[in-house]
Amino acid sequence: MSDLSIRPALITKVIPDSIAAEIGFEPGDSIVAVNGQKPRDLIDYQFMCADEFLELEVLDSKGKTHKLEIEKEYDEDMGVEFETALFDGLIQCNNRCPFCFIDQQPPGKRETLYLKDDDYRLSFLYGSYLTLTNLTQKEWERIEQMRLSPLYVSVHATEPEVRIRLLKNLRAGKILEQIKWFQERRLQIHAQVVVCPGINDGEHLERTLLDLAKFHTGNIPAVASVAVVPVGLTRFRPAEDELIAVTAEKAREVIEQVQKIQVLLSKGKGGQKAKKQNSKSRCIWLADEWFLIAGLDLPSAADYEDYPQIGNGVGSIRQFIQQFETAFEKLQPMQVDPERKLVWVVGNAVEKAFEPIVQQLNQIPGLSVNMAALCSRYWGQTITVTGLLTGQDLLEALQGRDLGNGILLPSVMLKQGEPRFLDDMTVEQLASSLKTRILPVSGVEELISAAIGLATAEVKF
Repeated sequence: MSDLSIRPALITKVIPDSIAAEIGFEPGDSIVAVNGQKPRDLIDYQFMCADEFLELEVLDSKGKTHKLEIEKEYDEDMGVEFETALFDGLIQCNNRCPFCFIDQQPPGKRETLYLKDDDYRLSFLYGSYLTLTNLTQKEWERIEQMRLSPLYVSVHATEPEVRIRLLKNLRAGKILEQIKWFQERRLQIHAQVVVCPGINDGEHLERTLLDLAKFHTGNIPAVASVAVVPVGLTRFRPAEDELIAVTAEKAREVIEQVQKIQVLLSKGKGGQKAKKQNSKSRCIWLADEWFLIAGLDLPSAADYEDYPQIGNGVGSIRQFIQQFETAFEKLQPMQVDPERKLVWVVGNAVEKAFEPIVQQLNQIPGLSVNMAALCSRYWGQTITVTGLLTGQDLLEALQGRDLGNGILLPSVMLKQGEPRFLDDMTVEQLASSLKTRILPVSGVEELISAAIGLATAEVKF
Protein backbone atom coordinates (compact mmCIF):
# COMPACT_ATOMS: atom_id res chain seq x y z
CA MET A 1 0.00 0.00 0.00
CA SER A 2 1.61 3.28 -1.13
CA ASP A 3 1.47 6.50 0.87
CA LEU A 4 -0.47 8.05 -2.03
CA SER A 5 -3.47 5.84 -1.27
CA ILE A 6 -3.59 6.91 2.39
CA ARG A 7 -5.98 9.80 3.02
CA PRO A 8 -5.62 12.20 5.95
CA ALA A 9 -7.60 10.98 8.95
CA LEU A 10 -10.66 13.25 9.10
CA ILE A 11 -11.74 14.20 12.64
CA THR A 12 -15.49 14.18 13.25
CA LYS A 13 -15.54 14.63 17.04
CA VAL A 14 -13.27 16.12 19.68
CA ILE A 15 -13.81 14.79 23.22
CA PRO A 16 -14.31 17.65 25.74
CA ASP A 17 -11.41 18.23 28.17
CA SER A 18 -9.11 15.99 26.13
CA ILE A 19 -5.61 16.77 24.88
CA ALA A 20 -7.04 17.48 21.42
CA ALA A 21 -9.62 19.89 22.84
CA GLU A 22 -6.95 21.69 24.85
CA ILE A 23 -4.77 22.11 21.75
CA GLY A 24 -7.70 23.42 19.74
CA PHE A 25 -8.57 20.59 17.36
CA GLU A 26 -11.99 20.91 15.73
CA PRO A 27 -14.21 18.61 13.69
CA GLY A 28 -13.15 18.94 10.07
CA ASP A 29 -9.43 18.96 10.87
CA SER A 30 -7.38 16.00 9.63
CA ILE A 31 -4.25 14.23 10.88
CA VAL A 32 -1.86 13.67 7.98
CA ALA A 33 1.11 12.11 9.79
CA VAL A 34 2.33 11.10 13.25
CA ASN A 35 6.10 11.26 13.83
CA GLY A 36 6.62 11.47 10.09
CA GLN A 37 4.49 8.42 9.24
CA LYS A 38 1.05 8.35 7.65
CA PRO A 39 -1.29 6.08 9.64
CA ARG A 40 -3.04 3.58 7.38
CA ASP A 41 -5.88 3.05 9.82
CA LEU A 42 -7.02 3.46 13.40
CA ILE A 43 -4.70 0.64 14.50
CA ASP A 44 -1.64 2.49 13.18
CA TYR A 45 -2.88 5.74 14.69
CA GLN A 46 -3.38 4.23 18.16
CA PHE A 47 0.02 2.51 18.02
CA MET A 48 1.82 5.68 16.88
CA CYS A 49 0.07 7.92 19.40
CA ALA A 50 0.98 5.72 22.37
CA ASP A 51 4.36 7.52 22.60
CA GLU A 52 4.99 10.34 25.07
CA PHE A 53 6.35 12.73 22.46
CA LEU A 54 4.46 13.28 19.21
CA GLU A 55 5.09 15.36 16.13
CA LEU A 56 1.85 15.81 14.22
CA GLU A 57 1.20 17.08 10.72
CA VAL A 58 -2.33 18.45 10.70
CA LEU A 59 -4.51 19.76 7.89
CA ASP A 60 -7.16 22.13 9.23
CA SER A 61 -10.68 22.46 7.83
CA LYS A 62 -9.58 25.42 5.67
CA GLY A 63 -6.82 23.43 4.00
CA LYS A 64 -3.88 24.93 5.90
CA THR A 65 -1.08 22.61 7.12
CA HIS A 66 0.24 22.84 10.71
CA LYS A 67 3.14 21.14 12.51
CA LEU A 68 2.50 20.40 16.20
CA GLU A 69 4.64 18.96 18.98
CA ILE A 70 2.84 17.27 21.88
CA GLU A 71 4.11 15.88 25.16
CA LYS A 72 1.76 13.60 27.07
CA GLU A 73 1.57 10.52 29.28
CA TYR A 74 2.43 7.20 27.63
CA ASP A 75 -0.73 5.57 26.21
CA GLU A 76 -2.83 8.66 27.04
CA ASP A 77 -5.56 9.08 24.44
CA MET A 78 -5.59 12.20 22.28
CA GLY A 79 -9.38 12.45 22.43
CA VAL A 80 -10.53 12.48 18.80
CA GLU A 81 -12.89 10.35 16.73
CA PHE A 82 -12.55 9.85 12.99
CA GLU A 83 -14.91 9.59 10.04
CA THR A 84 -13.65 6.08 9.38
CA ALA A 85 -11.28 3.58 10.97
CA LEU A 86 -9.64 2.94 7.59
CA PHE A 87 -7.60 5.75 6.06
CA ASP A 88 -6.37 3.73 3.07
CA GLY A 89 -9.74 2.26 2.06
CA LEU A 90 -11.76 -0.87 2.77
CA ILE A 91 -10.37 -4.32 1.93
CA GLN A 92 -13.32 -5.77 0.07
CA CYS A 93 -14.52 -9.34 -0.16
CA ASN A 94 -13.37 -11.57 -3.01
CA ASN A 95 -15.85 -14.38 -2.29
CA ARG A 96 -19.27 -15.01 -3.82
CA CYS A 97 -21.10 -16.65 -0.91
CA PRO A 98 -24.72 -17.24 -2.00
CA PHE A 99 -26.00 -16.46 1.51
CA CYS A 100 -24.22 -13.08 1.70
CA PHE A 101 -26.73 -10.50 2.92
CA ILE A 102 -25.19 -7.85 0.63
CA ASP A 103 -26.35 -9.84 -2.41
CA GLN A 104 -29.79 -10.43 -0.88
CA GLN A 105 -30.83 -6.78 -1.04
CA PRO A 106 -32.79 -4.89 -3.69
CA PRO A 107 -30.87 -2.46 -5.92
CA GLY A 108 -31.03 1.32 -5.62
CA LYS A 109 -30.47 1.82 -1.88
CA ARG A 110 -27.68 3.80 -0.18
CA GLU A 111 -24.23 2.94 -1.43
CA THR A 112 -22.84 1.76 1.91
CA LEU A 113 -25.32 -1.15 1.98
CA TYR A 114 -23.49 -2.77 -0.94
CA LEU A 115 -19.92 -2.60 0.40
CA LYS A 116 -18.60 -6.12 0.91
CA ASP A 117 -16.32 -5.85 3.92
CA ASP A 118 -13.74 -8.59 4.43
CA ASP A 119 -11.20 -6.48 6.31
CA TYR A 120 -9.07 -7.93 9.11
CA ARG A 121 -8.69 -4.49 10.71
CA LEU A 122 -12.44 -4.06 11.19
CA SER A 123 -12.51 -7.58 12.56
CA PHE A 124 -9.89 -6.70 15.16
CA LEU A 125 -11.38 -3.31 16.03
CA TYR A 126 -15.11 -4.06 15.96
CA GLY A 127 -15.60 -7.83 15.80
CA SER A 128 -16.85 -8.03 12.22
CA TYR A 129 -16.35 -11.39 10.53
CA LEU A 130 -13.87 -12.06 7.72
CA THR A 131 -12.92 -15.14 5.70
CA LEU A 132 -9.09 -14.80 5.47
CA THR A 133 -9.23 -15.47 1.71
CA ASN A 134 -7.97 -12.06 0.58
CA LEU A 135 -4.94 -11.44 2.82
CA THR A 136 -1.55 -10.76 1.28
CA GLN A 137 1.68 -11.94 2.85
CA LYS A 138 2.32 -8.42 4.18
CA GLU A 139 -1.04 -8.42 5.95
CA TRP A 140 -0.38 -11.82 7.55
CA GLU A 141 2.95 -10.43 8.74
CA ARG A 142 1.25 -7.35 10.16
CA ILE A 143 -1.27 -9.47 12.08
CA GLU A 144 1.65 -11.35 13.63
CA GLN A 145 3.87 -8.35 14.36
CA MET A 146 1.11 -6.19 15.87
CA ARG A 147 -0.56 -9.14 17.65
CA LEU A 148 -3.94 -8.36 16.13
CA SER A 149 -5.90 -10.86 18.16
CA PRO A 150 -8.58 -12.03 18.44
CA LEU A 151 -9.97 -11.89 14.90
CA TYR A 152 -13.47 -13.04 14.01
CA VAL A 153 -13.52 -15.61 11.22
CA SER A 154 -16.34 -17.00 9.08
CA VAL A 155 -15.37 -20.66 8.83
CA HIS A 156 -18.65 -22.31 7.76
CA ALA A 157 -16.87 -25.59 6.92
CA THR A 158 -13.44 -27.06 7.48
CA GLU A 159 -13.59 -29.59 4.63
CA PRO A 160 -11.85 -27.80 1.72
CA GLU A 161 -14.35 -28.82 -0.96
CA VAL A 162 -17.36 -27.78 1.15
CA ARG A 163 -15.90 -24.39 2.08
CA ILE A 164 -14.88 -23.73 -1.54
CA ARG A 165 -18.44 -24.56 -2.61
CA LEU A 166 -19.86 -22.14 -0.04
CA LEU A 167 -17.49 -19.23 -0.64
CA LYS A 168 -17.06 -19.81 -4.39
CA ASN A 169 -13.34 -19.22 -3.93
CA LEU A 170 -10.51 -21.71 -4.49
CA ARG A 171 -8.48 -20.04 -1.71
CA ALA A 172 -11.19 -20.96 0.81
CA GLY A 173 -9.91 -24.51 1.26
CA LYS A 174 -6.90 -23.49 3.38
CA ILE A 175 -8.86 -22.67 6.55
CA LEU A 176 -7.36 -25.38 8.79
CA GLU A 177 -3.83 -24.39 7.75
CA GLN A 178 -4.69 -20.79 8.59
CA ILE A 179 -6.07 -21.66 12.03
CA LYS A 180 -2.90 -23.65 12.69
CA TRP A 181 -0.95 -20.48 11.76
CA PHE A 182 -2.82 -18.63 14.54
CA GLN A 183 -2.15 -21.49 16.95
CA GLU A 184 1.60 -21.50 16.28
CA ARG A 185 1.79 -17.77 17.02
CA ARG A 186 -0.45 -17.91 20.11
CA LEU A 187 -3.05 -15.74 18.41
CA GLN A 188 -6.80 -16.33 18.62
CA ILE A 189 -9.94 -16.34 16.53
CA HIS A 190 -13.64 -16.47 17.29
CA ALA A 191 -15.28 -18.59 14.58
CA GLN A 192 -18.76 -18.68 13.11
CA VAL A 193 -20.47 -21.40 11.13
CA VAL A 194 -23.50 -20.31 9.10
CA VAL A 195 -25.47 -23.51 8.55
CA CYS A 196 -26.94 -23.89 5.06
CA PRO A 197 -29.24 -26.95 4.94
CA GLY A 198 -28.13 -29.49 2.37
CA ILE A 199 -24.62 -28.02 2.04
CA ASN A 200 -22.69 -27.82 5.32
CA ASP A 201 -25.13 -29.43 7.78
CA GLY A 202 -25.35 -32.99 9.05
CA GLU A 203 -22.05 -34.89 8.93
CA HIS A 204 -20.30 -31.81 7.49
CA LEU A 205 -21.36 -29.71 10.48
CA GLU A 206 -20.16 -32.39 12.88
CA ARG A 207 -16.79 -32.58 11.11
CA THR A 208 -16.42 -28.79 11.20
CA LEU A 209 -17.24 -28.47 14.90
CA LEU A 210 -14.96 -31.33 15.92
CA ASP A 211 -12.13 -29.91 13.79
CA LEU A 212 -12.49 -26.49 15.40
CA ALA A 213 -12.76 -27.95 18.90
CA LYS A 214 -9.26 -29.46 18.48
CA PHE A 215 -7.91 -25.91 18.52
CA HIS A 216 -9.73 -25.05 21.77
CA THR A 217 -6.92 -26.18 24.07
CA GLY A 218 -4.18 -24.55 26.10
CA ASN A 219 -4.11 -21.29 28.03
CA ILE A 220 -4.53 -19.33 24.80
CA PRO A 221 -6.74 -21.51 22.59
CA ALA A 222 -6.43 -20.66 18.90
CA VAL A 223 -10.20 -21.07 18.58
CA ALA A 224 -11.64 -19.20 21.52
CA SER A 225 -15.27 -19.89 20.59
CA VAL A 226 -17.52 -21.08 17.76
CA ALA A 227 -20.99 -19.71 17.01
CA VAL A 228 -23.39 -21.87 15.01
CA VAL A 229 -25.84 -19.61 13.15
CA PRO A 230 -28.80 -20.39 10.83
CA VAL A 231 -28.64 -19.03 7.30
CA GLY A 232 -30.90 -16.02 6.73
CA LEU A 233 -32.61 -15.69 3.35
CA THR A 234 -34.55 -12.90 1.64
CA ARG A 235 -36.71 -12.78 -1.48
CA PHE A 236 -34.01 -10.75 -3.25
CA ARG A 237 -31.37 -13.48 -3.16
CA PRO A 238 -29.80 -14.64 -6.42
CA ALA A 239 -31.67 -17.27 -8.43
CA GLU A 240 -30.46 -20.87 -8.28
CA ASP A 241 -28.36 -20.27 -5.17
CA GLU A 242 -28.76 -23.81 -3.75
CA LEU A 243 -30.04 -22.39 -0.49
CA ILE A 244 -32.91 -23.75 1.59
CA ALA A 245 -34.56 -21.88 4.45
CA VAL A 246 -34.19 -23.25 7.97
CA THR A 247 -37.48 -24.77 9.12
CA ALA A 248 -38.60 -25.37 12.71
CA GLU A 249 -37.90 -29.08 12.21
CA LYS A 250 -34.40 -28.36 10.90
CA ALA A 251 -33.72 -25.99 13.78
CA ARG A 252 -34.65 -28.67 16.32
CA GLU A 253 -32.42 -31.18 14.47
CA VAL A 254 -29.40 -28.83 14.57
CA ILE A 255 -29.98 -27.96 18.23
CA GLU A 256 -30.03 -31.65 19.15
CA GLN A 257 -26.94 -32.39 17.05
CA VAL A 258 -24.88 -29.51 18.45
CA GLN A 259 -25.91 -30.18 22.04
CA LYS A 260 -24.76 -33.81 21.67
CA ILE A 261 -21.39 -32.57 20.40
CA GLN A 262 -21.16 -30.12 23.32
CA VAL A 263 -21.73 -32.99 25.76
CA LEU A 264 -19.23 -35.20 23.93
CA LEU A 265 -16.54 -32.52 24.13
CA SER A 266 -17.21 -31.77 27.78
CA LYS A 267 -16.76 -35.44 28.70
CA GLY A 268 -13.56 -36.11 26.82
CA LYS A 269 -12.12 -36.94 23.41
CA GLY A 270 -10.25 -33.65 23.39
CA GLY A 271 -12.82 -31.74 25.39
CA GLN A 272 -11.64 -32.85 28.84
CA LYS A 273 -8.18 -31.44 28.24
CA ALA A 274 -9.72 -28.15 27.19
CA LYS A 275 -11.87 -28.12 30.31
CA LYS A 276 -8.87 -28.57 32.59
CA GLN A 277 -6.74 -25.93 30.89
CA ASN A 278 -9.38 -23.22 30.48
CA SER A 279 -11.53 -21.55 33.11
CA LYS A 280 -14.41 -21.59 30.63
CA SER A 281 -15.17 -25.08 29.37
CA ARG A 282 -17.48 -24.60 26.41
CA CYS A 283 -16.24 -23.95 22.90
CA ILE A 284 -19.36 -24.26 20.72
CA TRP A 285 -22.43 -22.04 21.01
CA LEU A 286 -25.85 -22.03 19.35
CA ALA A 287 -27.24 -18.68 18.24
CA ASP A 288 -30.52 -17.64 19.85
CA GLU A 289 -32.23 -17.82 16.44
CA TRP A 290 -32.17 -21.62 16.46
CA PHE A 291 -34.37 -21.72 19.56
CA LEU A 292 -36.65 -18.96 18.25
CA ILE A 293 -37.17 -20.75 14.92
CA ALA A 294 -37.68 -24.08 16.70
CA GLY A 295 -40.19 -22.57 19.12
CA LEU A 296 -38.15 -23.76 22.11
CA ASP A 297 -37.23 -21.96 25.31
CA LEU A 298 -33.88 -20.18 25.38
CA PRO A 299 -31.10 -21.63 27.54
CA SER A 300 -30.64 -20.13 31.00
CA ALA A 301 -28.25 -17.22 31.57
CA ALA A 302 -25.76 -19.54 33.28
CA ASP A 303 -25.46 -21.61 30.09
CA TYR A 304 -23.86 -18.69 28.25
CA GLU A 305 -20.90 -18.39 30.66
CA ASP A 306 -19.29 -15.00 29.84
CA TYR A 307 -21.15 -14.51 26.51
CA PRO A 308 -18.14 -14.90 24.17
CA GLN A 309 -20.30 -14.71 21.03
CA ILE A 310 -22.95 -12.19 22.07
CA GLY A 311 -22.19 -10.03 19.04
CA ASN A 312 -23.26 -12.98 16.91
CA GLY A 313 -26.62 -13.34 18.59
CA VAL A 314 -25.55 -15.95 21.13
CA GLY A 315 -27.24 -15.05 24.40
CA SER A 316 -28.21 -11.48 23.51
CA ILE A 317 -31.91 -12.10 24.13
CA ARG A 318 -31.33 -13.90 27.42
CA GLN A 319 -29.00 -11.10 28.53
CA PHE A 320 -31.60 -8.47 27.57
CA ILE A 321 -34.30 -10.25 29.58
CA GLN A 322 -31.99 -10.60 32.58
CA GLN A 323 -30.97 -6.93 32.42
CA PHE A 324 -34.63 -5.93 32.19
CA GLU A 325 -35.58 -7.96 35.26
CA THR A 326 -32.76 -6.37 37.27
CA ALA A 327 -33.70 -2.84 36.19
CA PHE A 328 -37.42 -3.45 36.66
CA GLU A 329 -36.97 -4.49 40.29
CA LYS A 330 -35.41 -1.09 41.04
CA LEU A 331 -38.54 0.68 39.75
CA GLN A 332 -40.93 -0.73 42.31
CA PRO A 333 -43.16 0.80 43.45
CA MET A 334 -43.82 2.89 40.34
CA GLN A 335 -46.84 4.67 38.86
CA VAL A 336 -47.21 6.45 35.53
CA ASP A 337 -49.22 9.66 35.63
CA PRO A 338 -50.73 10.74 33.30
CA GLU A 339 -51.56 7.36 31.82
CA ARG A 340 -49.55 6.22 28.79
CA LYS A 341 -50.36 3.74 26.07
CA LEU A 342 -47.48 2.64 23.81
CA VAL A 343 -46.73 0.12 21.07
CA TRP A 344 -43.39 -1.73 21.25
CA VAL A 345 -42.31 -2.98 17.82
CA VAL A 346 -40.15 -6.13 17.62
CA GLY A 347 -39.45 -8.91 15.15
CA ASN A 348 -41.84 -11.83 15.52
CA ALA A 349 -38.86 -14.13 16.17
CA VAL A 350 -38.66 -12.77 19.74
CA GLU A 351 -42.40 -12.56 20.44
CA LYS A 352 -42.52 -15.52 22.82
CA ALA A 353 -39.27 -14.58 24.57
CA PHE A 354 -40.34 -10.96 25.20
CA GLU A 355 -43.90 -11.63 26.38
CA PRO A 356 -42.81 -11.64 30.07
CA ILE A 357 -41.27 -8.17 29.60
CA VAL A 358 -44.56 -6.79 28.30
CA GLN A 359 -46.44 -8.41 31.16
CA GLN A 360 -44.12 -6.81 33.71
CA LEU A 361 -44.35 -3.37 32.12
CA ASN A 362 -48.13 -3.61 32.19
CA GLN A 363 -48.03 -4.23 35.94
CA ILE A 364 -47.06 -0.56 36.36
CA PRO A 365 -50.23 1.41 37.16
CA GLY A 366 -51.02 3.89 34.40
CA LEU A 367 -48.89 2.16 31.75
CA SER A 368 -50.15 0.03 28.86
CA VAL A 369 -47.64 -1.50 26.42
CA ASN A 370 -48.77 -3.56 23.46
CA MET A 371 -46.20 -5.62 21.58
CA ALA A 372 -46.36 -5.51 17.79
CA ALA A 373 -44.38 -8.59 16.75
CA LEU A 374 -43.90 -8.28 12.99
CA CYS A 375 -42.43 -10.33 10.17
CA SER A 376 -40.84 -8.62 7.20
CA ARG A 377 -42.82 -8.63 3.97
CA TYR A 378 -40.09 -6.39 2.58
CA TRP A 379 -37.53 -9.22 2.87
CA GLY A 380 -40.13 -11.93 2.22
CA GLN A 381 -39.62 -13.62 5.59
CA THR A 382 -42.14 -15.39 7.81
CA ILE A 383 -39.84 -15.25 10.85
CA THR A 384 -37.87 -12.02 11.30
CA VAL A 385 -35.38 -10.77 13.86
CA THR A 386 -35.94 -7.22 15.08
CA GLY A 387 -32.89 -5.73 13.37
CA LEU A 388 -34.18 -6.59 9.89
CA LEU A 389 -37.54 -4.84 10.13
CA THR A 390 -37.77 -1.92 7.71
CA GLY A 391 -39.74 1.31 7.70
CA GLN A 392 -42.01 -0.14 5.02
CA ASP A 393 -42.74 -3.18 7.22
CA LEU A 394 -43.75 -0.93 10.12
CA LEU A 395 -45.83 1.35 7.92
CA GLU A 396 -47.81 -1.52 6.38
CA ALA A 397 -48.36 -3.31 9.71
CA LEU A 398 -49.18 -0.31 11.89
CA GLN A 399 -51.16 1.97 9.59
CA GLY A 400 -54.71 2.36 10.90
CA ARG A 401 -53.91 0.86 14.30
CA ASP A 402 -54.46 2.61 17.61
CA LEU A 403 -50.87 3.58 18.46
CA GLY A 404 -51.76 5.40 21.68
CA ASN A 405 -49.09 7.85 22.76
CA GLY A 406 -46.43 6.53 20.40
CA ILE A 407 -44.11 3.74 19.30
CA LEU A 408 -41.16 2.27 21.18
CA LEU A 409 -38.68 1.59 18.37
CA PRO A 410 -35.56 -0.57 18.98
CA SER A 411 -32.65 1.37 17.48
CA VAL A 412 -31.15 -1.92 16.22
CA MET A 413 -33.43 -1.38 13.19
CA LEU A 414 -31.62 1.85 12.31
CA LYS A 415 -28.35 2.76 10.65
CA GLN A 416 -25.72 3.44 13.31
CA GLY A 417 -25.69 7.14 14.13
CA GLU A 418 -28.52 7.95 11.74
CA PRO A 419 -32.33 7.56 12.09
CA ARG A 420 -32.72 5.54 8.86
CA PHE A 421 -34.06 2.02 8.26
CA LEU A 422 -32.50 -0.60 5.96
CA ASP A 423 -34.95 0.38 3.19
CA ASP A 424 -33.77 4.03 3.45
CA MET A 425 -37.01 5.28 5.01
CA THR A 426 -36.26 7.74 7.83
CA VAL A 427 -37.84 7.63 11.27
CA GLU A 428 -39.21 11.12 10.63
CA GLN A 429 -40.95 9.92 7.44
CA LEU A 430 -42.47 6.97 9.32
CA ALA A 431 -43.65 9.19 12.17
CA SER A 432 -45.26 11.56 9.67
CA SER A 433 -47.00 8.73 7.76
CA LEU A 434 -48.32 7.09 10.94
CA LYS A 435 -49.06 10.46 12.56
CA THR A 436 -47.55 9.43 15.87
CA ARG A 437 -44.49 9.98 18.03
CA ILE A 438 -41.65 7.51 17.71
CA LEU A 439 -39.27 6.86 20.58
CA PRO A 440 -36.05 5.15 19.43
CA VAL A 441 -34.67 3.08 22.31
CA SER A 442 -31.32 1.35 22.70
CA GLY A 443 -31.04 -1.18 25.48
CA VAL A 444 -33.01 -1.83 28.64
CA GLU A 445 -32.52 1.52 30.38
CA GLU A 446 -33.83 3.53 27.42
CA LEU A 447 -36.74 1.13 26.91
CA ILE A 448 -37.90 1.56 30.49
CA SER A 449 -37.27 5.33 30.55
CA ALA A 450 -39.26 5.85 27.36
CA ALA A 451 -42.07 3.59 28.54
CA ILE A 452 -42.61 5.37 31.86
CA GLY A 453 -42.24 8.84 30.35
CA LEU A 454 -38.81 9.96 31.49
CA ALA A 455 -36.84 12.25 29.18
CA THR A 456 -35.67 10.48 26.03
CA ALA A 457 -35.09 11.35 22.40
CA GLU A 458 -38.22 11.21 20.26
CA VAL A 459 -39.29 11.88 16.71
CA LYS A 460 -42.54 13.80 16.33
CA PHE A 461 -44.76 13.84 13.28
